[in-house]
Amino acid sequence: MEIAIIADDTKKELMTQFCIAYCGILGHHNLCATQTTGRYIAEATGLSIDALLPGDIGGMEQILSRITYNEIDMLLYFRDSVGDEPEGETGRMILRECDINNVPVATNIATAEVLVLALERGSLDWREIVNPRSEYNRRRRG
Repeated sequence: MEIAIIADDTKKELMTQFCIAYCGILGHHNLCATQTTGRYIAEATGLSIDALLPGDIGGMEQILSRITYNEIDMLLYFRDSVGDEPEGETGRMILRECDINNVPVATNIATAEVLVLALERGSLDWREIVNPRSEYNRRRRG
């Protein structure tokens, strides 16, 4: 599965702690993250993470593009809903594209835990069929 990770500045530590707790599950999947978030998680967990641009200079747009092309199977997006700067237009577009493409998304630690445990159980395997970059679809084309 392709998992994208975004964390607002005030949520980076929480996201890192979450990934430490679930690195055994996350390590079986392909991860991408905005640059700083990805660096924090990789340093703390040893997980291999495709680091994109920093969120504020293109990383969020890179994730948005991948979601739009249905190349992301799950999004962990810890956001600061009470801060001065809510997620902004790009954040709203990301959540909208997740809705359009039926991409499971967690915006807090409670829903992230539910999704990661569902991932471990195999309850999200249906995403392999709809993701054009999945191993399932690469085997079918070959």
